[in-house]
Amino acid sequence: MSAAERRRWPEPDPGDPPAAGPLVGLKVLELATVLAGPGAGRLLADLGADVVKVEHPDRPDPTRAMGFPAPDGGPSLLWRITARNKVLRTADLKTDGGLEAVLALAAEADVLIENFRPGTLERLGLAPDVLWEANPTLVITRVTGFGQDGPHAGRPGFATIAEAMSGFADINGSPDGPPVLPPIALTDELTAVVAAYATMAAVHAGVGQVVDVSLLDSLFSFMGHNWAAYAADGTLQPRMGSELPYSVPRNAYETADGRWVALSASADTVAARVATMVGLGDDERLRSFAGRVAHRAELDAAVAAFIAERTLDEVLTAFDAADAAVAPIYSMADVAEDPHFVERDATVTVDGIAMPGLLARFSETPGRIRWAGRDERGRPAG
Repeated sequence: MSAAERRRWPEPDPGDPPAAGPLVGLKVLELATVLAGPGAGRLLADLGADVVKVEHPDRPDPTRAMGFPAPDGGPSLLWRITARNKVLRTADLKTDGGLEAVLALAAEADVLIENFRPGTLERLGLAPDVLWEANPTLVITRVTGFGQDGPHAGRPGFATIAEAMSGFADINGSPDGPPVLPPIALTDELTAVVAAYATMAAVHAGVGQVVDVSLLDSLFSFMGHNWAAYAADGTLQPRMGSELPYSVPRNAYETADGRWVALSASADTVAARVATMVGLGDDERLRSFAGRVAHRAELDAAVAAFIAERTLDEVLTAFDAADAAVAPIYSMADVAEDPHFVERDATVTVDGIAMPGLLARFSETPGRIRWAGRDERGRPAG
């Protein structure tokens, strides 16, 4: 194979739907496995980027076998979503041929996404300086557990570790129970969004650079004012179940017919309408955030009693009349029956696999889910 042939950027099969979206023409090389790095690649691919995912020929991405199985017996549902819209190739970076092939792809790419431990890319012969010799404007997005430097940089990084160390798990759970980890891949998915956002900011800058994204930084940045409160006077948010320390009422409540609703009254005007509805409208103590927090137990008990005496439909009707925010707590079965998800194309079925739709909608350059993550491993990159 000639050098020119090796440098030809892989294209989808002729029968595949064409790319669509604001990122059409952007070339992304993905050297990442599992969720955060590949999740960033998926978000870019959904908006039209040409994403070429390279897997090891003998050690494919573990996501292929992770999570719930696909009904057709192929790779997992998680893989079908995470690898959607991507062209697949294989290469062993520890061989001369595999390294040469990936270097050739990187020379044609606009973005390279990798999630090796810090230093691994360099040891493989793909250090940023090497990549920039052939492609000076390449954006190299590096997704790790702890970042490219710092005392923890070399440690194995998983979402669970970030959820533990960011302070998230410490405030999650019931007051008398243990810290609780999220039951979904929360940090991986969040970091994917952060990495995609940061990558596009770097592309916009138009210069070759490293984008350093970590699981820990991503989740910690979403901890809101918890760090500021601690730094100010040592305040630590306690575990409060579904409640918030600074907004009352905010909780999950059971209805008379055994359903659950979630309620948030995070504005004084809304809280006043809720207080009136549950019989506490004349209580001057409840007119401010501080007053409601100080009398949390009394207000929350009144709301709980009001809801417990009514069916779900009656609760929704009453809160709608009061122009207050309440919603039934859905399972996926409930999602399937809500027409809002259908009208908004929140879910789509591609290649027989149901999956979430596009994360954002563009009025003039909408993205497109062209195919689900594929079963075949793809041709060797070289």
